[in-house]
Amino acid sequence: MRSLKIAALVAASWFVFPSHAQQLAGESSLLPEANYADSKVTVEQVLGYPIGTKITSPTDMSRYFEALKAAYPKQVKLLEYGESWEGRTLYYAVISSEENIADFDGFIQGMQSLADPRKTSRSQAEKLINELPGSIWLSYGVHGNEISSPEASMMTAYHLLHDQREQTQEWLDNTMVFIDPLQNPDGRARFVDRYYMSIGMEHSGDRRSAEHNEPWPNGRTNHYLFDMNRDWIALTQPEISGQIDALLKYYPLVFVDLHEMGGDSTYYFTPEARPYNPLITESQRESLNWIGKNNGQWFDKKGFDYFTREIFDAFYPGYGASWPLYYGSVAMTYEMASARGHLFNRKDGDVLTYADGVQQHFIASISTIQTVSERREALLQKFWNYRQSAVEAGEDGDVRSLILPATDDPAGALKLASLLVEQGVEVQRAEQAFEMCDVDYKPGAYIVDMAQPSHRLIRTLMDEQVDMADDFLKEQEQRRKNNLPDQIYDVTGWSLPLMFNVDNHSCDDLPDVKTAMVEEGRIAPGKVMNPDAEVAYLVRWGDMNAGRFLTSALREGLSVRQSELAFTHETAGEFPSGSLILTVADNGSELSQTLQKLAEESGATVEGVDTSWMTEGPNFGSHNVSQLEAPNIAIAWDEPVSAYNAGHTRFVIERQMGYPVTAIRTMQLIQDDLDGLDVLILPEGGYDSVFTDGTIEKIKQWVSDGGVLLTLGGASAWAVDAGLLNTKLERKVPEDGVEKPAEELKIDGKVIESREQFLTEIKPHGADPDWVPGALLNAQVDTDHWLSAGVKPQVVSIYNGNDVLTPIDINHGRNIAWFADADTMLASGFLWNDIAKQLPYKPLLIWQPTGKGMVISFTQEPTYRAYMDGLNTLLMNALFLAPAKAQ
Repeated sequence: MRSLKIAALVAASWFVFPSHAQQLAGESSLLPEANYADSKVTVEQVLGYPIGTKITSPTDMSRYFEALKAAYPKQVKLLEYGESWEGRTLYYAVISSEENIADFDGFIQGMQSLADPRKTSRSQAEKLINELPGSIWLSYGVHGNEISSPEASMMTAYHLLHDQREQTQEWLDNTMVFIDPLQNPDGRARFVDRYYMSIGMEHSGDRRSAEHNEPWPNGRTNHYLFDMNRDWIALTQPEISGQIDALLKYYPLVFVDLHEMGGDSTYYFTPEARPYNPLITESQRESLNWIGKNNGQWFDKKGFDYFTREIFDAFYPGYGASWPLYYGSVAMTYEMASARGHLFNRKDGDVLTYADGVQQHFIASISTIQTVSERREALLQKFWNYRQSAVEAGEDGDVRSLILPATDDPAGALKLASLLVEQGVEVQRAEQAFEMCDVDYKPGAYIVDMAQPSHRLIRTLMDEQVDMADDFLKEQEQRRKNNLPDQIYDVTGWSLPLMFNVDNHSCDDLPDVKTAMVEEGRIAPGKVMNPDAEVAYLVRWGDMNAGRFLTSALREGLSVRQSELAFTHETAGEFPSGSLILTVADNGSELSQTLQKLAEESGATVEGVDTSWMTEGPNFGSHNVSQLEAPNIAIAWDEPVSAYNAGHTRFVIERQMGYPVTAIRTMQLIQDDLDGLDVLILPEGGYDSVFTDGTIEKIKQWVSDGGVLLTLGGASAWAVDAGLLNTKLERKVPEDGVEKPAEELKIDGKVIESREQFLTEIKPHGADPDWVPGALLNAQVDTDHWLSAGVKPQVVSIYNGNDVLTPIDINHGRNIAWFADADTMLASGFLWNDIAKQLPYKPLLIWQPTGKGMVISFTQEPTYRAYMDGLNTLLMNALFLAPAKAQ
């Protein structure tokens, strides 16, 4: 690889330049053949250092784009699309010719028209295709510690505005260039601050140095420790949801997400690896090859090494490089070897520099802009064809409509409907009852007409199963036989109705019923029925509306009781187990006004009653009704905790349930007592590396004294090894013919008569189960236990990893949820045959009473990527009802 050796941080005079590095001269050193006009808005003039010689902070990056806007107001728009959790502005730049920017509103209207072939005729579309500029969206820095691409965004913007060569002017005439310079400002700020705290007299390329080893949590994630490149179908984070709003406004024809990878690699660009999502069209794949081939020509001229197709597949739709494909764009990821600082000593003896990454990301950016410019008309035509064929596929397919009844979980159904709308899907709400495909539906059911331009997006979000190609799976089985890792990059199941655990019906016709268009809004205001109730107010348990209501009521200091059993009230009717009770006597005269505010904010329906009489089930004063208190919930934080699981869990509890969580560093858990904590959450993590026998004994004693220990995912396996959970971890089920190896060095000879026998002989004995990258599994629920109050008899869980626990003995606890039988267990995705046989009837959720307290263990992560909404009620029971049951 040809490297541009760069200096140490030039902005600080007490740093010296390493002898083996060469200082950049500025923008022209990244593209010597350019003909840049004189300017006062180079990076050095605005920020004080040549481009590529310092890792620019989010604040300084904003300063630079503001300077470009001020210098070129007729060619640059700077638009905001949100705010990060830490309050940093999320923005993008639009750069084009003066003529295109002057008609920016016309461009928007044109793309909106082209996007809907139901409203735009073919002749109108042809006129738009002839007139509209092409468009490209370049997204940089979704991972905060992938540092070179945001710098390349500044260089790309500078180049477009200053290169006077004819070809660059043609690009601007033909193309509207959208640049999101920094998708993850919070993560980058974390990285930049820590990086410059770690350097010494000069930058070190030694991969063992502090510069190249970030403390927990590293800069990859955002404030809530999400890998936002997995959030594009769930839209839990503002950095991604705001970006999708913008994409659906402009429908850019090409989307590029620019990343970094290991420093010993080279550069990756499209076409991507297998498996491909089958809903990606051949026409899109052709466009991806156009782009990749042109990139290759540029890299050849510059002498840059690259590769394609070997890794980074296009199967999971939740990446930035995947999601835009399903509205009709061409989307891809670019990956540059990362210096993760200023210098990095590669294994091949070369020194990779920060400037290498900046230059190669810049070259890939302008190369792709060139392709969009030169293929403008073809890309616009392909976009129109994609949207038109999507409508036709919906009209001609076996499924014409999807219907969410919205009766079993109204809160979950509304959130799902809104999530679809937020992604550009048209959803209708029935305003009257109707019958369709032999099913009766009540008013309020959600209807999705499959004959719309978002047809393929609906399919990839809502289908229960999206299959990988058979020949690809055969290749993976052969790799397993050779003890090679499989090439499945991410989860294989992601169906939103399954993850939300809401009913979703399909029909071959479209209902003839009066409807209203659903608009964005995940929570509908709740209400109080009979607000002047004389005795009590009741809230049915089992959805997130009730959960948000509970957390708000506890934070307001209200007295709340919860029934462990279902009951039927004399006038208000049936209430499921877990339902909430707030009596007037316990809460005072202002209760009604407070409840009306909480109901509106949470979405809950609160029913006032004038009597406590029950016709079935426990009365308010029953021993089966528990008094809830506001628990002090703590979560283990810092090494060796999984940053993802810790962040996801904290986010779900704080931002979805609305309750604060105290993050306690693991060293404090080791050193301090646990007094005052009601619930301690141990997320996924390798606790055996830090928790001593004394720590384990302290936790045991705290649980015995009345604490609730909640373990998630791999922490549950650790709890087994630590003696906190009275069950066992399983090895892989031995295959037929695989014997335990003899312990002697010499053994009696054996005749191997066939290749099949040979393959059996070399299989390992006592191995762990095979790793599953992520499938959705059905689990059955013990609905007779208070921990499952308000939960359906069946839930859907992610299964990710290879932990398999044995069911707990009945004399030690209860298996609250377990994976279903072999015939019905797999809900979506892919499982290896051997683990598919081993998992049925193995526990998903275990309850173990210990002294006055208890251990509650999810064997998988219920907060995985914050999109397993169907498990939230189980989690809320563990957080809020369990402390009330502890003695």
